[in-house]
Amino acid sequence: MFIDVHTHAYKRPYPGVDGKPVFSTPEQVIVRFDELGIEKGCILPIVNSEVYLPQSNEEILEMCEKYPDRFIPFCNIDPRAITNSVDAPLDYILSYYKDLGCKGIGEVMPSMPFMHPKARNLFKHCQSVGLPLTFDISDRLDGDYGFYDEPGLPQLQDTLRSFPKLTIVCHGPAFWAEIGKLELPGDRVGYPSYPISEEGAVPKMMRRYENMWCDLSAGSGYFAMARDPEYAAAFLNEFADKLMYGTDICAHDQQIKIGSLLIELRDSGKLSEEKFNKIARENAIRLYGL
Repeated sequence: MFIDVHTHAYKRPYPGVDGKPVFSTPEQVIVRFDELGIEKGCILPIVNSEVYLPQSNEEILEMCEKYPDRFIPFCNIDPRAITNSVDAPLDYILSYYKDLGCKGIGEVMPSMPFMHPKARNLFKHCQSVGLPLTFDISDRLDGDYGFYDEPGLPQLQDTLRSFPKLTIVCHGPAFWAEIGKLELPGDRVGYPSYPISEEGAVPKMMRRYENMWCDLSAGSGYFAMARDPEYAAAFLNEFADKLMYGTDICAHDQQIKIGSLLIELRDSGKLSEEKFNKIARENAIRLYGL
């Protein structure tokens, strides 16, 4: 039923954060896929070292070669890689992994602003090579991971405008919090639970920028929909051509609710079968050439 555009796996467990294991093995992910009705999923490597130990693109390729019917490889490049400069030649690396079958880049989440020259160098090369980019985002620069942006997402907006041929797949709490107007700027931290009385930056930007897509993974995507089901139905219907199902599976036993929410909206008639299928799988097939 579903194609998952955002999940994680490590071949072997590693210490994680504070000695607590974080990520699933590929075999554990496949068990979850079967439980959740997921046909196959994109495995996104983690290479930015702010919180997690970096993972190699080769590890991703090995897992996907072992389970080609279940996994789709992504590559990932830290904007500081190779020369740690604003003109690092990242295009040849991206082309190398694209030629090996990687369908996108991500989850890109260095602790730096979207407008940082090294970040913009990466965006430039992703655009030239033709790899869609999935990011995570933060409300701060220290003590967290993810691109930084201010309330209202002005830096993301500039990035979408500056790289119109780059498909940017948006993800993360500080992004999804802005589906509705923030009552206070600090509401970007975590998951706002109040109903959406006025649209926020996200739907307005979705209308303006053709290259802006979203994945519905993790608590951030789920709670953005669950906080106001009536608005969620309107949002999903309007933007069904640029939204994609995802889980962001890290721990093998974490709760994944977005699929059930989408099925409930479909079965209640609030989301048509056609638009459900686009979000569940068809947009991923189209964007990533599956």
